Amino acid sequence: MGEPTDTRTQDGDEAAQLRHDSSVRATGRPADEAADGAGGSTALRTERSLRSRITAQRRIPARPRLWFELALIGLSYWLYSLVRNAFPTQAAVAQQHADWVWHAEQFLGIAVERSINHGVNSVTWLIVGMNYYYATLHFVITIGVLVWLYRSHPGRYAAARTVLFITTGVALLGFYFFPLAPPRLAGFGFIDTVTVHHTWGSLASGAAASATNQFAAMPSMHIGWSVWCGLTIFFLAERTWVRALGLVYPLLTLTVIISTANHYWMDAGGGLLCLGIGFVGTRLVYHRWAYQFPQIPASWQKAAVPEQRPTPVAAGRR
Repeated sequence: MGEPTDTRTQDGDEAAQLRHDSSVRATGRPADEAADGAGGSTALRTERSLRSRITAQRRIPARPRLWFELALIGLSYWLYSLVRNAFPTQAAVAQQHADWVWHAEQFLGIAVERSINHGVNSVTWLIVGMNYYYATLHFVITIGVLVWLYRSHPGRYAAARTVLFITTGVALLGFYFFPLAPPRLAGFGFIDTVTVHHTWGSLASGAAASATNQFAAMPSMHIGWSVWCGLTIFFLAERTWVRALGLVYPLLTLTVIISTANHYWMDAGGGLLCLGIGFVGTRLVYHRWAYQFPQIPASWQKAAVPEQRPTPVAAGRR
């Protein structure tokens, strides 16, 4: 009789062989190498995840500081006005561009600005109110939205403000490369409502006109800024009626700039284009859309919580 066979050893050897064969068929490598590879893959994924978190953390906007923001906004607007008004006066070129825009709108069948201008001008109280709206709310509402963002949505403030800055910077290129006479100066039969009604507050007409660039009409920053305000309010406000006001505001602004003969429809389109570039540019900087940031980033909250130290235990007590 032969020696007794250890069936457990045989079963173990067969199981090991099966695992080896299965691993080779599935991964092309033995089981032990596959396990090492899986561990390496896990480590690689962990490293990539850590790098992604670090990169995302670096792109979280810094907490806004009031003094810095006030200085930045004031300096930026001063430079914007300085550059905007420093462009050489090109009246002939601006008139040629106005002719092109007006004829293009006639070809498209949208050249109805003159009819709107004459119709609204016949209602004195309405057009006077629009003149004041054009001269003041453009700045008041924009500053108000910036203040609201700073106080209520600090985590989104920097990105949203960057959108506004890029939009305005791109607009300067339009003012330089495409000077455009606004409808009220283009000689197409429009009414200069500020001059006719002697409205206070506008630098677009009257004695103050010499202090500003009269041909910075394309693109319309009244539209670029008002749509930025409207979208910011619509996406971030909590109350429905406030969000609705966010949508109404740019539509009302569009009505005002047309009724007062300060812009063409195409100027409004140019303002929207600049705003779109502002949003895309901010997306490239922060790798997310301006309104997708948390209201208050978690990293800020952690930094605000002081580190808690363990309470010392008196000697002899357990």
